[in-house]
Amino acid sequence: MVAAAAAAMAADEAERARGRRAALSFATIAVVLGLPLWWKTTETYRAALPYSDIDGLAQQPVQLVVPMAVVFGPGSVPGDLPRPLPFRDVQEMEISVNLRTSVTSRYEMRYRSTTGQEEAALAAATAREADAALHPLQDTTLGSLTVYVVPETSSLLPQGINVYVGKHRSALVRAVGSLAALQARLREVTQVMSFTAASIAAALSDRVPDGRLSPDARRDLKSSLGYEITFSLLNPDPKSHTVDWDIEGAVNRYVKPVLDKLGLVANFSVDSQILYYAVLGVTPRYDKESSSFLLSAHSLPHVINPVEARLGSSAASLYPVLNFLLYVPERSHSPLYIQDKDGAPVSTNAFHSPRWGGIMVYNVEAPASPQASFPLHVDVDMARVMEVFLAQLRLLFGLSREEVPPEFLLEGPGNEGLADWELDHLLWAHTVENIATVSTTLTSLAQLLDKIGNIVIKDDVASEVYRAVASVQSAVTKLSLGHLHAAFQASKEAVTSSERAFFDPSLLHLLYFPDDQKFAIYIPLFLPMAVPILLSLAKIVRETRMRKKEPTKMD
Repeated sequence: MVAAAAAAMAADEAERARGRRAALSFATIAVVLGLPLWWKTTETYRAALPYSDIDGLAQQPVQLVVPMAVVFGPGSVPGDLPRPLPFRDVQEMEISVNLRTSVTSRYEMRYRSTTGQEEAALAAATAREADAALHPLQDTTLGSLTVYVVPETSSLLPQGINVYVGKHRSALVRAVGSLAALQARLREVTQVMSFTAASIAAALSDRVPDGRLSPDARRDLKSSLGYEITFSLLNPDPKSHTVDWDIEGAVNRYVKPVLDKLGLVANFSVDSQILYYAVLGVTPRYDKESSSFLLSAHSLPHVINPVEARLGSSAASLYPVLNFLLYVPERSHSPLYIQDKDGAPVSTNAFHSPRWGGIMVYNVEAPASPQASFPLHVDVDMARVMEVFLAQLRLLFGLSREEVPPEFLLEGPGNEGLADWELDHLLWAHTVENIATVSTTLTSLAQLLDKIGNIVIKDDVASEVYRAVASVQSAVTKLSLGHLHAAFQASKEAVTSSERAFFDPSLLHLLYFPDDQKFAIYIPLFLPMAVPILLSLAKIVRETRMRKKEPTKMD
């Protein structure tokens, strides 16, 4: 009996030991293999990003280098030149933006004498003819300038005009007595033909403290990869007027040459539409003296919202939409004229809204006979209309020729709508603005990803971020070398890559996946497996404690 009892106790002890070993084995496997494997297979994949490089973009100094040639004609060389021609000089100026942003303009000036061909070109009868003859002889690189200094008594420049700015990238400057006076005049030329501190500050308006910018600084169009232009004909009274406008022919003749030149800045698409029974939404005031209806300046802002609701062009657009509206007033409100702030009639009978577009009122002459049949057939003078719309387009892009010194004479841009140096003006501003935009976009993205740790960062998103950083750095380098075209193209690539990374759909998949949802998913999976293991471990601990408390038997 004693032997049988001892054997049973030994077997029971062996079974308990085997159970303890099994429980410890399961616990060890779950902790050593199960937990790391589960952690690794369920972790959020986050590709590495260049956080330090992104932080440095906002503080990266930008240097705008303008190659400039100053060519002296016979009898125009100042007597106080520091050394014989040719020689080089550099003028730098810091553009104040904020404490973290450093922008410097650097004009690399090369002084030399005219060649034989240039002397022959300067012997032309007028400044326009001289500019046309000099164009094939000069540097046509984007962003470069060539200034020809002519004698003080030269007949090329009209009386009272000291500077003639041509259609390309050159100017004629009347000579003055000293080099210092000439350099002061050259600074005025560069302010007109390249960029100004105000234009660069306006491009960086998001970084400029409030109060440092003029109210007009934020009126220009923001830089974009593309723009959509919509021409709309508004006919609120089709029973009285049948309006015919050759918009396709007008676009091909007047707008297309301008957009072909602006194609270097952005992509443009053009469409048109006719809206019937579309009114301005503001009741004009009748003036008895002139027997006409008037729209005052303070009522013009209230015109846009009712009309914009009918346009419907910006709802499905990826790019900014520029609206140009031709409004033919109804017969009960004809003729209709727009007044300026002083109450005087606007000569073009049109107005524009910054970053939106423009509206032109096209009045129809009343029929001579009261028995005239309606609707009247109206043929729109598209040359007059497009002249107004193209002027408004220039204002939307900030290409105004009003702030020019009185002794300057600017050649008209011709059919192309803007001069070569005006195109450079846009490229300078848009390149700087693109660099700032990419820096802001990447900084916001880096802060978001650093703050929310459960957002997946895929390899293609990381590659776009790396590409954007490299393109921005390349754009800054190209600017410092005076390569404006290459810098602008690099800045466009940076904008494209940064927007692809920022708006990638994969960044939102786990953005709204809180911890309580994780517990709700994982508890039904792990609890049935963990409870037996935990109970077994607790039993092992209890048995171990009980064995320690049992008294040791002495023989």
